Amino acid sequence: MKLSAFQTMDPLLLPGMVNTALRNDCEDLDDLVRTHDLDREALEKRMEGIGYRYVTTTNQFRPIVRD
Repeated sequence: MKLSAFQTMDPLLLPGMVNTALRNDCEDLDDLVRTHDLDREALEKRMEGIGYRYVTTTNQFRPIVRD
């Protein structure tokens, strides 16, 4: 499955796919969106909509902790 389909990808699969690409192929989120020709703002919005936010220090999308 290609990351370019992130808008319609199953929300249970999307974080794993994105984080795998970040871990294995990309230095950071900027590199990921450049490599896969993605709209960073749209990706971050989609990930936030399913409860994930990018964490620079771990180079991962992590669940948003709500108080």
